[in-house]
Amino acid sequence: MAYVTVIVSLALIQYLYFGVAVGRARGRHGVSAPATSGDETFERFHRAHQNTLEQLVVFVPSCYAAGYFANALAAVALGVVFLGARAYYFRSYIADPQSRGAGMIGTMVVNVVLLGMAMVGAVRVILLQ
Repeated sequence: MAYVTVIVSLALIQYLYFGVAVGRARGRHGVSAPATSGDETFERFHRAHQNTLEQLVVFVPSCYAAGYFANALAAVALGVVFLGARAYYFRSYIADPQSRGAGMIGTMVVNVVLLGMAMVGAVRVILLQ
């Protein structure tokens, strides 16, 4: 489970990095806090960051549960895919929101698989008791 914790920690560090990028974009594009609109490029940074938070809500507990109840190595491998998909999504969304599809699909597939692994693994444990 230590490797799962490393992957989850990397995902949280990535999210913090995206937050720093949003802060820099705020300054570069003259969007004063607490505003979240006013410049299209800033809005792309902000939206990509917010979407990452939305995906982390599913990823973090699913990754831990899949690692614990199913297969830690598979959860780690899927976590690596999640990190890459999120990085791709963030860069793509900022460049052109219409190009974000591959990153979004990659993230969603990872989350669905992790959640499925967690559910099946937990139900298996319940049934074998």
